[in-house]
Amino acid sequence: MNRINKVAVLGAGGWGTALAILLGGKGLKVSLWARRAEFAAELEKARENRRYLPGVYLNGGVKVTARIDEALEDAQTVLFAVPSHGMRQVAGLAGAFWPPGAVAVSATKGLEEGTWVRMSRVLRDVLGDPPVGVISGPNHAEEVGRGLPAATVVAATEPELAFLLQEIFAQAKLRVYTNPDVAGVELGGSLKNVIALAAGMAEGLGLGDNAKAALLTRGLAEMARLGVALGAREATFYGLSGLGDLVVTCASVHSRNRRAGMELGRGRTPADIIAGTPMVIEGVRTAKAAAALAEETRIQMPVAEVVWRVLFGGLSPGEGVGALMERPLADETGGTGRTATPRTT
Repeated sequence: MNRINKVAVLGAGGWGTALAILLGGKGLKVSLWARRAEFAAELEKARENRRYLPGVYLNGGVKVTARIDEALEDAQTVLFAVPSHGMRQVAGLAGAFWPPGAVAVSATKGLEEGTWVRMSRVLRDVLGDPPVGVISGPNHAEEVGRGLPAATVVAATEPELAFLLQEIFAQAKLRVYTNPDVAGVELGGSLKNVIALAAGMAEGLGLGDNAKAALLTRGLAEMARLGVALGAREATFYGLSGLGDLVVTCASVHSRNRRAGMELGRGRTPADIIAGTPMVIEGVRTAKAAAALAEETRIQMPVAEVVWRVLFGGLSPGEGVGALMERPLADETGGTGRTATPRTT
């Protein structure tokens, strides 16, 4: 594959803006596409995304536009940084002006509602099977945009594409690893948002650090179980796009899913939280996907099930804690364990 000189970033939210700044800082020519013309004009003039990434400024290598044809012109790599529910539509818009030979990269952590497919599959379905890669990991936009040290993963089934993406994104403050397990990288980045909602609920309820640590550990186990059932490699879930992203999403002040879970634990309703949050809380949609995929594959995902029931089934977070604690006793490693229920006296 040829060396990359121009990148189009589709989606001017916090993550899209941070990635545009990252790539522009490497001397690449970057077009940042914003859907709304007035927002694009404001961003181009102020050189600051005051709505989604305040205090971080665009460098000279980034040009903002609301015209997707202009953003895609001569682009060799097209980076999709849009919410999961908008991926298919944006890919359709891009497909009408797709640059010949361009590589598509998903920077979105989520599964398509209804079909429950991964974002790379959506891109392949819509764009006619171009080379597709994925970037994921413990990478909050607020820190990547400011140039704080971080590590991430680029995934592609073709080694040459993975190495190319590694070269594009890597710089002094961002260490980039490759991984051929595209399914595992995408599923890890998606499912961790559901566990972060549970961890946030535990915080909101004041359950303490022990409970939160247990939720992270058991949540990671069920993420890996489902991933393996869907064709991913178990080891991927113990890497940056699994464990790494899970830790930061469950602990960071920047995590929307953690904050939403905390508000649930404090008694606010899901509808109220969603209405009051300007950015997408991907874990809410992914909770539906996790529940559906667990049923389809017959994989036990008790933490994800409780999150789904709190969001959509009328279960209170406190009742959810009881549902988890009163499950039959089991062996941690998945072997044969006791089936007795814990004593209540």
